[in-house]
Amino acid sequence: MSKIRVAVIGCGAISKHRHIPEYAANPNVELVAFVDIIKDRAEHYASQYGAKAYTDYNEMLKAEKPDAVSVCTPNALHATVSIAAANAGAHVLVEKPMATTEAEGLAMIEAARNNNVYLMVGHNQRLMPPHAKAKEILQTGRLGKVITFRTSFGHPGPEGWSVDGRDSWFFRKEEAIMGAMGDLGVHKSDLIRWLLDDEVVDIAAFVGTIHKEGTDVDDNATCVVRMQSGVIGTLVASWTYYKGGDNSTVLWCENGVMKIGTHPDDQVIVELRNGSVEKYKVGAMATNEKQTTSGVIDEFVNCLVTNTPPSISGEEGLKSLKVILAAFESQDTKKVISL
Repeated sequence: MSKIRVAVIGCGAISKHRHIPEYAANPNVELVAFVDIIKDRAEHYASQYGAKAYTDYNEMLKAEKPDAVSVCTPNALHATVSIAAANAGAHVLVEKPMATTEAEGLAMIEAARNNNVYLMVGHNQRLMPPHAKAKEILQTGRLGKVITFRTSFGHPGPEGWSVDGRDSWFFRKEEAIMGAMGDLGVHKSDLIRWLLDDEVVDIAAFVGTIHKEGTDVDDNATCVVRMQSGVIGTLVASWTYYKGGDNSTVLWCENGVMKIGTHPDDQVIVELRNGSVEKYKVGAMATNEKQTTSGVIDEFVNCLVTNTPPSISGEEGLKSLKVILAAFESQDTKKVISL
């Protein structure tokens, strides 16, 4: 089988730590092009992988005609670049949040459909071993019905992660559109929808810039959500967890509690009402400090190799995005928003 020719558009931190090394490690892939407005960044990877460097993605799409692309640009460009790639006949893996408005998300889904290509969103939380294990346990029914939950994702902020540090696009509203909610909150709305096989129907949120100076993007959000099944819970996103990150979820159920990501060694803990405790060591979650394989790239490539539509589709990405957009609407209107 000939290799899948992949181009990476945007050569920042997420490309550096996840997309590029994971494509390079996949035997089915040939990296053919790198695009970045800072030419040196694209050239750095192009020389490393025997590929071509570009500063203009349209020029690259025309010249290289890649089979697939990863869109790793600032949030505001996700839709434009993804649509251009789909129109050029390339399958698209786009970083989260897939878009910045519902209209953009719908246009991306339509472009992929019209061009008969796949659109996948980089919601890696579904693929992390602790979350996969948690879903498996939930599906056995041993815990009974989930009644309430809390899910939280926080770290000290993008300045420690982005290749540009404090000068990162993450802090510029016109490029980022949203801050901690677009970076972390959308991961959690996606996770809870998937974990519970349920949809968010109502959300009330406080979203604001509390501590990061010189930026008007949100650095914290606390949301109360109600699911279609009646389950209620909280969803938190933060860029001010300076003492260390948190990517944990606790589900209180009829027959006990499940704790995911609350303990450094036992990634999933089930405490049943009958007094029994089960601990699962299933592999850690990826963090900015400790990169583990995200699984997203292999999943995307596998979809292309086997000709299987991605489960983390544009439609799924859009449902998770709409929760976040509703949180901003709740903050602006001071009302509970129904989805």
